[in-house]
Amino acid sequence: MTKVFGIHSVQSILDYSPDKIHQAWICQNRQDRRLQKLIDKLLEHKVQLEKVDRRTLDKLSDGKNHQGIVIDVEMPRAKTENQLKQAIIDLSESAFFLVMDHVQDPHNLGACLRTAVAVGVQGVIITKDQAAGITGTVCRVACGAAEIVPVYQVTNLVRTLFWMKSQGIWVIGAAGEAQQSLYQADFIGSIALVIGAEEKGLRRLTRENCDLLVKIPMVGQIESLNASVAAAVLMYEAFRQRN
Repeated sequence: MTKVFGIHSVQSILDYSPDKIHQAWICQNRQDRRLQKLIDKLLEHKVQLEKVDRRTLDKLSDGKNHQGIVIDVEMPRAKTENQLKQAIIDLSESAFFLVMDHVQDPHNLGACLRTAVAVGVQGVIITKDQAAGITGTVCRVACGAAEIVPVYQVTNLVRTLFWMKSQGIWVIGAAGEAQQSLYQADFIGSIALVIGAEEKGLRRLTRENCDLLVKIPMVGQIESLNASVAAAVLMYEAFRQRN
């Protein structure tokens, strides 16, 4: 169980996974239409409600902006490498996956999940070690996306990429040193987009196992984009071409 708070985040959980909510705490001194709408929905799903003071909510949310509501929710679980393989084998359309190479910031993972759902990514692949997993922070940032898009956790990313390539999936990595712009690349067909870790980018073995490396054109003095921003740019260019 983990605590999720804030009106928008709680609304997302109610929209996609209301059965995962086990308890809710509501500010006893706050009355507004948005909060009442959530209360009505929670009662509709027979969630246990407790009215408490603001100090209690501050403690439950570790002092963050809870907007008068905190819920206790069961986190979605990452799927296994075997489940990933079966999902790819069972695909009846071109594959479209996002691969995150040791991305450690849960805010980046959460933001990537939101974009992945928006563009129709079939699964997000993360590494088991030295990487962000599915946490309360990820779910809050993802705003319901963590309950929609499958997240697959693998032990050996290079081995996984090698297997995906054997299944006809074209592996495209984002790298600042690449010669080709993403706008020159072909994202049609079965693809897996690979994003590197914050600051470090793709690891050497990951880079070497990509079929193609692309860069995001930039002007000015900024050397690289935030991982989730870079992922969003790539995913939306793929989405544009594929649709």
